[in-house]
Amino acid sequence: MAIRSAAVGTTSEPARLEVTTRLTQAYAAGLGDCNRRYLDDAAERVIAPPAFCVSFEWPVFLALTSMEPLGADRAIRLRGVHALQDSTFRCPVRPGDVLVTTAKIVEVRATRAGAWALARLDTVAEKSGEPVVTSYYGSIYRGIAVDGPDVRSDAPPAFPEGAPVRFTEKVEIPVRREAAHVYTECARIWNPIHTERCVALEAGLPDILLHGTATWALAAREIVDRFAGGDPLRLRRLAGQFRAQVIPGWTIVFEAGRAGERVEFVVRNEKGEPAIAGGRASVDGGMRAGR
Repeated sequence: MAIRSAAVGTTSEPARLEVTTRLTQAYAAGLGDCNRRYLDDAAERVIAPPAFCVSFEWPVFLALTSMEPLGADRAIRLRGVHALQDSTFRCPVRPGDVLVTTAKIVEVRATRAGAWALARLDTVAEKSGEPVVTSYYGSIYRGIAVDGPDVRSDAPPAFPEGAPVRFTEKVEIPVRREAAHVYTECARIWNPIHTERCVALEAGLPDILLHGTATWALAAREIVDRFAGGDPLRLRRLAGQFRAQVIPGWTIVFEAGRAGERVEFVVRNEKGEPAIAGGRASVDGGMRAGR
C-alpha cells in the first residue's frame, strides 16, 4: 500500500454551498461560542465564526483524497490523521452567501511516521469570484509508504518573524463528554472514531476523540475574545499542528501571547501534551468591510 506522489496537481470538482443562518449559528453553538456577531441576528447582520470554514471545506477534502490518482483506498484512508490546519480568512462568511470550494493536492512526501499529503483549498464567492478563505490541510497516513519521489508545488506562506512572544493568557476549557457528538452534527463533519466508541477501540484508540478542528476552533474562540476585542473580523489567519489526542470529558488548557499582530498559542490535553503545537494566528487592528 502506498500514496502516489504523482497525484500532486490533482484537483477536485468544485462544491457549492448556500450559507444559512441555521448552519452558521449551529456551528457557533456547538462550540459554546456566544459571540453576538454569530448569534444575535436581531441586532445586526450575523457572520459565521472564522473556523466555520471547515464545514464547507471538509467534504471537498474527503472527495479529493478519495480520488484515484492519490492511491488512497479505504484501508489507507483509515490510517489518515489530520495533522495541520492553516486557514487565511480573506472575507467574512455571512448567511445568504453562495460559496464555491475547490481543492488541490500540492505536496506528497515520505516521513518517518508515514506518507504526508498536503492539500490547498480555495473558497470563493460564486457571484463575484472574490476570495473568501484559503486553507491548507496536511495529513499523515500512518505507516504508509510513498510511491515516487517527494513532490511539492505549493506550501503555506511563512508567518512574519518578530519579537519573541510571551504567553500572557492561560485558560482551562472543560470538554464535555458529549462534545464530539455535538460538534459532529453542528459542523457536519462525521468520522465514527469521534462518536462511536466501538469503532474507536477497533481502530486502536483509547476512546472516542474530539475532532482536531474542534480544538482548533476553540482556540479561535479564545483568540477572538482575548486578543481581538471580541471582533472575529480581526482574525485574519489561524494555523496549528494537531498532535496529542483529546478525549471528551477531559479539560484542555489554552495558553497564548501576542506581539504586534502575531499571536502564538498552544493547546494542551489533560496529560499536558500538546494537542495543538506551533499555533499561530494573525490579528489585525482594523475591521474588514467584506461583501
